[in-house]
Amino acid sequence: MRITKLLSKIILLITLVFSLQACGNGDTAERNGDSADTEEAGHGIGPVTERVEIDDEIDQEMVTKGRNIYEMKCEMCHNMEGRMVGPQLGDVLDKRSPEFVMNFILNPSGMTREHPVGQELLQEYMTAMPFQNVKEDEARAIVEFLRDYAENN
Repeated sequence: MRITKLLSKIILLITLVFSLQACGNGDTAERNGDSADTEEAGHGIGPVTERVEIDDEIDQEMVTKGRNIYEMKCEMCHNMEGRMVGPQLGDVLDKRSPEFVMNFILNPSGMTREHPVGQELLQEYMTAMPFQNVKEDEARAIVEFLRDYAENN
Protein backbone atom coordinates (compact mmCIF):
# COMPACT_ATOMS: atom_id res chain seq x y z
CA MET A 1 0.00 0.00 0.00
CA ARG A 2 2.80 2.44 0.93
CA ILE A 3 4.71 1.66 -2.25
CA THR A 4 1.60 2.34 -4.34
CA LYS A 5 1.13 5.78 -2.74
CA LEU A 6 4.81 6.60 -3.19
CA LEU A 7 4.72 5.48 -6.81
CA SER A 8 1.60 7.60 -7.42
CA LYS A 9 3.34 10.66 -5.97
CA ILE A 10 6.43 10.08 -8.11
CA ILE A 11 4.32 9.72 -11.26
CA LEU A 12 2.41 12.90 -10.39
CA LEU A 13 5.67 14.79 -9.84
CA ILE A 14 7.14 13.58 -13.14
CA THR A 15 3.93 14.53 -14.97
CA LEU A 16 4.03 18.02 -13.40
CA VAL A 17 7.67 18.53 -14.43
CA PHE A 18 6.98 17.50 -18.03
CA SER A 19 3.88 19.67 -18.28
CA LEU A 20 5.78 22.73 -16.99
CA GLN A 21 8.54 22.10 -19.50
CA ALA A 22 5.95 21.83 -22.26
CA CYS A 23 4.83 25.40 -21.55
CA GLY A 24 8.26 26.66 -22.63
CA ASN A 25 8.45 25.06 -26.05
CA GLY A 26 12.17 25.59 -26.55
CA ASP A 27 11.62 27.97 -29.45
CA THR A 28 14.88 29.67 -30.40
CA ALA A 29 13.13 33.05 -30.34
CA GLU A 30 12.57 32.51 -26.64
CA ARG A 31 16.25 31.81 -26.07
CA ASN A 32 17.44 34.77 -28.11
CA GLY A 33 19.91 36.63 -25.91
CA ASP A 34 19.30 34.60 -22.75
CA SER A 35 22.94 34.25 -21.71
CA ALA A 36 24.21 35.97 -18.58
CA ASP A 37 26.60 37.96 -20.81
CA THR A 38 23.71 40.10 -22.09
CA GLU A 39 22.39 40.95 -18.64
CA GLU A 40 22.37 44.59 -17.71
CA ALA A 41 21.29 45.77 -14.26
CA GLY A 42 17.79 46.97 -15.10
CA HIS A 43 17.33 45.35 -18.48
CA GLY A 44 17.08 41.69 -17.52
CA ILE A 45 18.12 38.92 -19.90
CA GLY A 46 16.81 38.90 -23.43
CA PRO A 47 16.83 40.61 -26.79
CA VAL A 48 16.17 44.12 -25.43
CA THR A 49 19.65 45.39 -24.58
CA GLU A 50 19.26 49.08 -25.46
CA ARG A 51 17.17 51.63 -23.58
CA VAL A 52 13.62 51.72 -24.96
CA GLU A 53 12.66 55.18 -26.15
CA ILE A 54 9.43 56.23 -24.46
CA ASP A 55 7.71 59.51 -25.27
CA ASP A 56 6.11 61.58 -22.54
CA GLU A 57 2.80 61.31 -24.38
CA ILE A 58 1.13 57.90 -24.36
CA ASP A 59 0.47 56.41 -27.78
CA GLN A 60 -3.22 55.41 -27.69
CA GLU A 61 -2.96 53.23 -30.78
CA MET A 62 -0.19 51.25 -29.10
CA VAL A 63 -2.25 51.10 -25.89
CA THR A 64 -5.13 49.47 -27.78
CA LYS A 65 -2.77 46.95 -29.38
CA GLY A 66 -1.15 46.22 -25.99
CA ARG A 67 -4.53 45.82 -24.26
CA ASN A 68 -5.64 43.32 -26.90
CA ILE A 69 -2.47 41.27 -26.49
CA TYR A 70 -2.73 41.47 -22.68
CA GLU A 71 -6.33 40.24 -22.79
CA MET A 72 -5.43 37.39 -25.13
CA LYS A 73 -2.11 36.22 -23.66
CA CYS A 74 -1.57 37.66 -20.17
CA GLU A 75 -4.91 38.14 -18.43
CA MET A 76 -5.37 34.43 -17.67
CA CYS A 77 -2.45 34.59 -15.22
CA HIS A 78 -2.07 38.29 -14.31
CA ASN A 79 -4.49 40.79 -12.79
CA MET A 80 -3.74 44.47 -12.92
CA GLU A 81 -4.48 44.71 -9.18
CA GLY A 82 -3.91 41.79 -6.84
CA ARG A 83 -2.08 38.53 -6.98
CA MET A 84 -3.16 35.73 -9.29
CA VAL A 85 -1.14 32.88 -10.83
CA GLY A 86 1.49 35.52 -11.54
CA PRO A 87 2.20 38.93 -10.02
CA GLN A 88 -0.07 41.93 -10.50
CA LEU A 89 0.95 44.16 -13.38
CA GLY A 90 -0.79 47.46 -12.68
CA ASP A 91 2.26 48.92 -10.93
CA VAL A 92 5.02 46.82 -12.50
CA LEU A 93 6.58 49.84 -14.24
CA ASP A 94 7.03 51.49 -10.84
CA LYS A 95 9.27 48.55 -9.89
CA ARG A 96 10.87 47.48 -13.17
CA SER A 97 12.22 49.17 -16.28
CA PRO A 98 10.36 48.86 -19.59
CA GLU A 99 13.34 46.87 -20.91
CA PHE A 100 13.10 44.41 -18.02
CA VAL A 101 9.34 43.94 -18.57
CA MET A 102 9.84 43.41 -22.29
CA ASN A 103 12.64 40.89 -21.72
CA PHE A 104 10.47 38.97 -19.26
CA ILE A 105 7.71 38.81 -21.88
CA LEU A 106 10.10 37.88 -24.69
CA ASN A 107 12.37 35.51 -22.75
CA PRO A 108 10.53 34.14 -19.69
CA SER A 109 12.52 30.92 -19.34
CA GLY A 110 15.86 32.72 -19.60
CA MET A 111 14.73 35.24 -17.01
CA THR A 112 13.58 32.59 -14.54
CA ARG A 113 16.66 30.44 -15.15
CA GLU A 114 19.34 33.11 -15.02
CA HIS A 115 18.12 36.40 -13.55
CA PRO A 116 17.91 36.75 -9.75
CA VAL A 117 14.58 38.61 -9.88
CA GLY A 118 13.14 35.97 -12.21
CA GLN A 119 14.32 33.25 -9.84
CA GLU A 120 12.72 35.05 -6.88
CA LEU A 121 9.42 35.38 -8.75
CA LEU A 122 9.49 31.68 -9.65
CA GLN A 123 10.03 30.78 -5.99
CA GLU A 124 7.27 33.10 -4.84
CA TYR A 125 4.63 32.13 -7.41
CA MET A 126 5.73 28.51 -7.97
CA THR A 127 4.80 28.77 -11.66
CA ALA A 128 7.06 29.54 -14.58
CA MET A 129 5.73 32.04 -17.08
CA PRO A 130 5.26 30.25 -20.42
CA PHE A 131 6.61 31.61 -23.68
CA GLN A 132 3.67 33.31 -25.42
CA ASN A 133 5.28 33.92 -28.83
CA VAL A 134 5.04 37.68 -28.42
CA LYS A 135 7.14 39.75 -30.82
CA GLU A 136 9.25 42.70 -29.68
CA ASP A 137 6.85 45.34 -31.05
CA GLU A 138 3.98 43.57 -29.26
CA ALA A 139 5.93 43.55 -25.99
CA ARG A 140 6.50 47.27 -26.45
CA ALA A 141 2.74 47.74 -26.97
CA ILE A 142 2.07 45.85 -23.72
CA VAL A 143 4.44 48.24 -21.94
CA GLU A 144 2.50 51.19 -23.38
CA PHE A 145 -0.75 49.61 -22.15
CA LEU A 146 0.80 49.20 -18.68
CA ARG A 147 1.95 52.84 -18.73
CA ASP A 148 -1.54 53.99 -19.64
CA TYR A 149 -3.10 51.83 -16.92
CA ALA A 150 -0.70 53.18 -14.28
CA GLU A 151 -1.42 56.78 -15.27
CA ASN A 152 -5.19 56.44 -15.36
CA ASN A 153 -5.99 54.16 -12.42
